[in-house]
Amino acid sequence: MSTNTEPSGHGATDKSRLALSIVLIIGGLAAYYYFARSSTALRVLGVLGAFVAAIAVSYTSSFGRFVREFVTESHFELRKVVWPTRQETTQTTLVIFVVVAIISLLLFLFDSILVWVFGMLFGSGS
Repeated sequence: MSTNTEPSGHGATDKSRLALSIVLIIGGLAAYYYFARSSTALRVLGVLGAFVAAIAVSYTSSFGRFVREFVTESHFELRKVVWPTRQETTQTTLVIFVVVAIISLLLFLFDSILVWVFGMLFGSGS
């Protein structure tokens, strides 16, 4: 039996850090509209500064650690992907175009037959 005493990661400090991040973002957006008569470049820099500050604050929380781990592991897994060659991509694309064309023709024929059958049944056909 394992007695893992690892904290859940949702303590009061983490919640307060995330709340502060949200307040910083909302404050930055509110300041953007409050200073509507100021230079647009300064307003945009203020919003970007608020977003950077919010990211910096949330980066120190357990959620920030989770996001860092996720990005690191995703980057590691992305290096394992075997990407298709140009020839494989071209061949697959051509196969898809041919299949779409064939299905389109079959649907057109099926629709034409149904139009003819219902036209004959209801008297408006030729």
